[in-house]
Amino acid sequence: MTTLSVIIPAYNEEQGIAEIVHRVLAVKDKLAEVGVSDLELVVVDDGSVDRTAEITSAIEGVRLIRHPKNRGYGAALKTGFLNSRGELIGFLDADGTYPPEYFPQFCKEALDGADLVIGSRMSGADSKMPVTRRVGNLFFAGLLSLIGRQRVSDSASGMRVFKREVMALVYPLPDGLNLTPVMSARALHEHIRMAEVPIPYSERVGRSKLSVVRDGMTFLQSIIWTVLTYNPVRIFGLVGMGGLGVTLLIALGLVITRLSGITTLGPWGVAALFWALVSAVAGISIFALGATFNYLVALFYKRPIRQGLFGKPLMKNSLDRSFGWMGAVGLLAGLIVAGIALALGIQGWEITRLWLYLLGSSLFILVGIQLILYWILMRVLEELSTREIIAAQELTPAPERQNPSDLKPAAEPQVS
Repeated sequence: MTTLSVIIPAYNEEQGIAEIVHRVLAVKDKLAEVGVSDLELVVVDDGSVDRTAEITSAIEGVRLIRHPKNRGYGAALKTGFLNSRGELIGFLDADGTYPPEYFPQFCKEALDGADLVIGSRMSGADSKMPVTRRVGNLFFAGLLSLIGRQRVSDSASGMRVFKREVMALVYPLPDGLNLTPVMSARALHEHIRMAEVPIPYSERVGRSKLSVVRDGMTFLQSIIWTVLTYNPVRIFGLVGMGGLGVTLLIALGLVITRLSGITTLGPWGVAALFWALVSAVAGISIFALGATFNYLVALFYKRPIRQGLFGKPLMKNSLDRSFGWMGAVGLLAGLIVAGIALALGIQGWEITRLWLYLLGSSLFILVGIQLILYWILMRVLEELSTREIIAAQELTPAPERQNPSDLKPAAEPQVS
């Protein structure tokens, strides 16, 4: 027997709560057709000051839970999750914007193998979403798809069905409206099987509680911070590569300028050179910092999670393992160029002919030192991870011990 528990968070929704509750209860027979034998409906009144609780309590077949004061959309949902009994848990808003008639289809997807089923308002044919919110949702879905390396068309949808065991993977969840994008971001990195079902979206009953600017900024921060707790190199790596790309473009421009016969730099040329140096040093630092953070994340997580800059390794060994020799080559190249420039200066070359070589050598030396230091730091973190595993193994009773040669970190950090 499979039970679906539907959670409806409600805050001052007296105008629409009765209609949405009756619509949810009406899908019970359709749920049975797809293999869901029972329906539990839980309404969490989040400190309403109108007649929401009174109206809900008068409807048969509804379980009402009340918060003494308003705690937030996410807090109300979490109260419902923890006080429900279904193997499948679903939720939708109380304002009538989402169609509960699609719950049977959601449950079919879940019973067929999906762990989390999301109703996509962006893919539905009949969507009455305001333009500003549609643009915002397209942006957040695109951002999450980019940094999560998996396409998501509606990262903030408020109608979902998921298996109860998913909660252990996506918690902790925030108390505010940003619960849904955080859940989506965590699901992408926890190897949770996701499915999207196109749904229509209707105009809400009553006044909307969503602030486009304030809540939009909260959504943005939530997505970025959540991804940083799983796969920092995805964000830092892309930013770092962008900085290196700027440096390469400016360097190419300088070479073309020199081949064209121009041997002096004007104000724009000096400004471009300045930004090239800043972008190179900052780009390497940010990229290496992201790789280092991936090691720290792997130390804390005891289960496999999605990491890596590109999703698939571009090299046989992780890129960070090459930081040592890359830094040594950069440091050596910088010292050689500096030595040559110094020798030429002793022979009488003017500083106007040498300053660019000295500047380039300093860049190579600084970047080389950075890479070597980060390589040492990551090897230390790797050693700490190995020590933790070996220590845990030695404390395990002898019959349960593994061969030491088989020991591997529970979550090996991936960089490239």
